[in-house]
Amino acid sequence: MIESGTEARLVGLTTTIPVEIVYAAGLVPVDLNNLFVTAPDPERLLGIAENAGFPRTVCAWIKGMYGVVLEKGLRRVIAVTGGDCSNTVALAEVLERRGVTVHRFDYPLDRDRSALHRSMDRLVDDLSTSWEEVGATARRLSRIREKLRLLDRMTYRENVITGEENHLFLVSSSDFNGDPGRYEAELDAFLEKASRRPPGSETVRLGFVGVPPAFTDFYGIVESLDGRVVFNEIQRQFSLPGGETDPIDPYLSYTYPYGIEGRVADIGQAVRERGIHGLIHYTQTFCHRQIHDILLRESLEVPILTLEGDRPCPLDGRTLTRIETFLEMLKGT
Repeated sequence: MIESGTEARLVGLTTTIPVEIVYAAGLVPVDLNNLFVTAPDPERLLGIAENAGFPRTVCAWIKGMYGVVLEKGLRRVIAVTGGDCSNTVALAEVLERRGVTVHRFDYPLDRDRSALHRSMDRLVDDLSTSWEEVGATARRLSRIREKLRLLDRMTYRENVITGEENHLFLVSSSDFNGDPGRYEAELDAFLEKASRRPPGSETVRLGFVGVPPAFTDFYGIVESLDGRVVFNEIQRQFSLPGGETDPIDPYLSYTYPYGIEGRVADIGQAVRERGIHGLIHYTQTFCHRQIHDILLRESLEVPILTLEGDRPCPLDGRTLTRIETFLEMLKGT
């Protein structure tokens, strides 16, 4: 939740970036994806983009982010134009035509540290801050990320945190809801409450891989079917789980912007460590990352159910039936 009076300092993010730089500059980052999916009426935001001419065959998240920027009147956006969605390049150009200041950030596809340093250095200059301030901010945020690693362990070891609760805290770590202090206080209170719970008793342990789902009732449905999500792949990556405190290295360990091999290694380790019986791979309609489903299936020796989603909405009957069948199959193995 963004406090009133901060509007002039808001900076929209198209995906996870080195958020330490934004906070070091005295600005307030807001993840446009989170604002879109939690909006009271996401369809209206999609309508803003489609009425502006965005085609039906463009990912709903791109259109939703456009709608959020216009509805909220955001004047500044950081667009990840390397290591994420190629459509973000065109989105950035359209936003600039609408008078929005766009700062571009690129993750190097070859995962080169020097190249990443240069990208971060450009953003430091663009936002008029310093590496000294960035380092101090990184140390402050690393304390919160350590608590998120505890939350993740409590999800799969103690089984006292649900997959949805895990998802909500981790997905919000891309921007810490625009207020790291408040976020940390809420996290502290939640962890203390969760530590007093009895462990869950669901039979099937699942991993959720791929981008966060557009399905609004996914986690509740899974738990109603005696399943428990004990691993949220990309959401966990948003929290930079490697544990590095240097401002640069966590974003080298961050698997999402780079090749599939890093993701395969991360998922494989989670399957072994968390006793995962099967994976649900969520793919977004019209996203190039759908093709990664081929490589995940070839690389991971665990049953995989692939689901495709588009706009934020509840699960449809066909998808629900497929989830039910998958969980029943896993119970029989």
